[in-house]
Amino acid sequence: MEAKALAKYVRMSPSKIKPVVDLVRGKDLNEALTILKFTPGKGAEIVEKVVQSAAANADVKEMNADNLYVAEIFAHQGPTMKRWRAGAQGRASIILKRSSHIGCTLKEREVN
Repeated sequence: MEAKALAKYVRMSPSKIKPVVDLVRGKDLNEALTILKFTPGKGAEIVEKVVQSAAANADVKEMNADNLYVAEIFAHQGPTMKRWRAGAQGRASIILKRSSHIGCTLKEREVN
C-alpha cells in the first residue's frame, strides 16, 4: 500500500528544490523528516510539508508509521510566468518566474 501527496504551483524553481529532494529519496520517514528539519533554505520547508502531508495520508489509510519510507519523490517544472523589465537602450529584459510541482510517495517496508 502507498500514500501520496502533491504540492502544485509552488513558487520556487525546481533547480533549487531538486538537491533537497535528492537528500531524502529512499530514506525512512523519521530520518527524512529529521534531515529536512535541519536542512537550511526555503526549499527544505516546502518539501517537509509535502512529506508530512503524505505521512498524514498514510495515517488515514492506517499504515504502520514505523515501516514507512520515501519510495518516490520529485520536483518537476511547473508553468513559468513571464515578466518584463526595462533594459538598456529602450529594450525589454525578460524575467522568468518559475514554479514547481512537488510530489511524494510513501510505501511500507516488507517486514520479514
